[in-house]
Amino acid sequence: MRTTVGIIGGGPAGLLLARLLHLAGIECMVLESRTREYVEHRQRAGMLEQGTVDALRACGAAGRLDAEGLVHQGIELRFAGERHHLDFPVLTGGRTVTIYAQTEIVKDLVALQLAEGPPLLFEAEALAVEQPESGAPVVRFRHEGREQTLTCDWIAGCDGFHGIARGAFPAETSRTYAHDYPYSWLGILADVAPSCEELIYARGERGFALHSMRSPAVSRLYLQVPNGTDPQDWPDERIWDELAARFAIDADWTLARGPITAKSVTPMRSHVHEPMRHGRLLLAGDAAHIVPPTGAKGLNLAVSDVSLLARALTDVHRTGSTQLIDRYSELCLSRVWQATRFSYDMTRMLHAQPNGDAFESRVQLARLRRITASRHAAAELAANYTGLPLPV
Repeated sequence: MRTTVGIIGGGPAGLLLARLLHLAGIECMVLESRTREYVEHRQRAGMLEQGTVDALRACGAAGRLDAEGLVHQGIELRFAGERHHLDFPVLTGGRTVTIYAQTEIVKDLVALQLAEGPPLLFEAEALAVEQPESGAPVVRFRHEGREQTLTCDWIAGCDGFHGIARGAFPAETSRTYAHDYPYSWLGILADVAPSCEELIYARGERGFALHSMRSPAVSRLYLQVPNGTDPQDWPDERIWDELAARFAIDADWTLARGPITAKSVTPMRSHVHEPMRHGRLLLAGDAAHIVPPTGAKGLNLAVSDVSLLARALTDVHRTGSTQLIDRYSELCLSRVWQATRFSYDMTRMLHAQPNGDAFESRVQLARLRRITASRHAAAELAANYTGLPLPV
């Protein structure tokens, strides 16, 4: 089998890249190791930067997003019994964020791909990337019980943190920067209308809590918990009681409760792999970088990666110019590191430290006071939260 661009991974990064290449007239094929049902139902992020919404609209994948997405004008910070609203359009010159679940983005892109796009193979497990330094790199994969090869001009590794693409980079030219945080998030989905119009980030001595939503009828909430926590050790009533305590303010506000339909624990880590290109193999999304979910950057970084990668591959295809693709890693990493820095800062500012460090606690409060008292500081947070521009 042969194609111009072989894409490993049928998540949002791989599917959006395939959509963009298809619109540019570039042949490609997507290999996804999981079933369609699995891919369309795995729970992931749901906060979209302005640039992500714009990218989905530009490629014709935003019909349901525009109809069902929840546009948010800002976020609320809670600490010391107080609530503070950050107005993003005022602080950024009109930019907003939108709540629309990653699962729905994947469903939309899969439907487009199967209806009018290039080939998409489910249950096609990528086994190895071979000869990435050559002009005809190969993906070896297993599909329908048979091992096959896909020869390409370029290979895009969009197969996530645990995929095989990153492992094809030579150890001697690879650098990994990682940080593990000393806490995790216990996340729940609940069949109850959200108790807020916009996301609430709550910092307190009991730990961090986040109130988000998936729809007008479904709430998504998170609690800071110790690493290694078993979600089964948290019965529903205990979760709701703890959430209510962490969101409490010195005002009349009540957390609505309802049936919890899903529980999971997410470890918190930062991880960046450099470079993002080796020969004709290019990484995008979680295959190259992981950030803690506090800043809601994971999905949005994947979209910015593949938006730039699609432009670079289109330049090569149409004009033969390699100027942009030769800078792909450099340009992506400049934005990746800014998002990594922002996610780290948000995480450290809002989470209680397990060692109970009183000095760190006071510094956290000072940071929050600065943001809520200074338009300049608030605008800096808003600019990062709504999404920094692409470097080119």
